[in-house]
Amino acid sequence: MDLDNLILKFKQQDATAFETLHQMYAENICGVINTIVRNPERAQELCQDVFIKIWHNADSYDKSKGRFFTWILNIARNTAIDEVRSKSHKNDKKNLQLDYFVGIVEGAEDMDERTNTIGLKKLVKDLKEKCLQVIELLYFKGYTQKEVAEELNIPVGTVKTRNRSCISKLRENLNL
Repeated sequence: MDLDNLILKFKQQDATAFETLHQMYAENICGVINTIVRNPERAQELCQDVFIKIWHNADSYDKSKGRFFTWILNIARNTAIDEVRSKSHKNDKKNLQLDYFVGIVEGAEDMDERTNTIGLKKLVKDLKEKCLQVIELLYFKGYTQKEVAEELNIPVGTVKTRNRSCISKLRENLNL
């Protein structure tokens, strides 16, 4: 059966056509979602949500506006972006403490073989607590500058300035 006939049957709520389309596209759709949310389990759940959405909105697909895969891909992308912007996703990210990442570096037995951790402790050890706080919130927990300002109860401009100066200090340490 060619794709056009399969899509036509899908639009008529044919479950077999839906299953075939799911088998054709699910792996790619889940991969795209995982690229955005960076959580394979959650990506699988969202992938299923996407296919439920397309089933319930099958009649809204219009061939003249683009390919079927592109239609599904846009729904998947929007679903993943909505997830990343959701409070629950941000709260999951906030639960990771800087100590967790420092512990990874301190616990590494073969530092010479782990090129991604060589010198990391040296780079951050000279940073002030203010820098560590800003870096933790911005880069490890995924806060926006506005959220960092609210969390630390400081102006957004101060967050921006601290971020710039902390990154400059890290660059200086890197060149030592």
